[in-house]
Amino acid sequence: MVAENKRILLSSPHMSGNEQNYINNAFKENWIAPLGPNVNQFELDIAAYAGVKGASVTSSGTGAIHLALDILGVKQGDSVFCSTFTFVASANPALYLGAVITFIDSEVETWNMSPFALERALSDAKKMGKLPKAIIVVNLYGQSAQMDELLEIANSYNVPIIEDAAESLGAEYKGKKSGTLGKIGIYSFNGNKIITTSGGGVLISDDEEIISRSRFLATQARDEAPHYQHSVVGYNYRMSNILAGVGIAQLQVLDERVARRREIFDTYYQELAGIEGVQFMPELSGTKSNRWLTTLTIDQKIIQLSPYEIMDKMNEANIETRALWKPLHMQPLFKDNKFYKDKNSLESTAGLLFANGLCLPSGSNMTNAEQTRVIEAIKKIALNKK
Repeated sequence: MVAENKRILLSSPHMSGNEQNYINNAFKENWIAPLGPNVNQFELDIAAYAGVKGASVTSSGTGAIHLALDILGVKQGDSVFCSTFTFVASANPALYLGAVITFIDSEVETWNMSPFALERALSDAKKMGKLPKAIIVVNLYGQSAQMDELLEIANSYNVPIIEDAAESLGAEYKGKKSGTLGKIGIYSFNGNKIITTSGGGVLISDDEEIISRSRFLATQARDEAPHYQHSVVGYNYRMSNILAGVGIAQLQVLDERVARRREIFDTYYQELAGIEGVQFMPELSGTKSNRWLTTLTIDQKIIQLSPYEIMDKMNEANIETRALWKPLHMQPLFKDNKFYKDKNSLESTAGLLFANGLCLPSGSNMTNAEQTRVIEAIKKIALNKK
């Protein structure tokens, strides 16, 4: 019998039960070392699911972003633009290559990169003769950015977009899979993502030369020769055959996981949206969020509690919640970097979201009874303030 007060986690791995079959095959055939049939199959499956020409699976989503930047020619002293409202892994790979990062604010419509701020940043960069080599656009919490607008702006300056869809696998933008709109797309299979290989990621693209180059760089950039020969810097970023087997099985249930997370969001919305001072993350018209995490903002003047005070009270109820991402331009690591704000905002939009936002437990393996516990706890805190 499950304990009534068992801890409810934010987003834990949800196995289908079929993963072990692919793992067992890898052991049976002794495909334990990196690469092998599972890797090949997983890449084919991902490309087919996303509707792109190729996929290259990696040891992490961070590694996939690193490869993408390298392939686009980012080098020491180059400029890269990046969404500010994201996890630091979106930006760190640019630092690996010695690039200088400019951060772009969010907009209220999607919580993702502001087209207004991007246009201003690119205009200024052009005047200074220092256009970025790449723009990293993040699809936050499963919600696509306004890709049509962002692509139109980026294309007008001939700057490629890397679509960091680490959190939005299974989401859609105007009939296309999230992650497929930019020059290169990235997904993550980290343990808390909508599907997982425990750790891992993938680079996708319709440019087959990019896919080929990513595989070359990810296997230590070994030249074709009868001996070990290397002409450029490479990385050890390929996913193992065992983990790829987990991914094959996970991908088979992705649509079910998306449906369940959207159901969880809908239940939260029905039960909590009526509370004055509570607003949920919007879903852009013409898109379908995977609702990886259900996120909301709190009007502290009405609720009279900060997100951190709510988090403490939820923790007392043995329920994990989390603050929204702290914007990267506010991080000590990037205190001297340029930042472009969204329109009509004294403070940054991303900063306001961070100051007032909260993530609720959203795992697809969360039971209805567990979600009811979360809802009752939030109602008690928000309405009674005790």
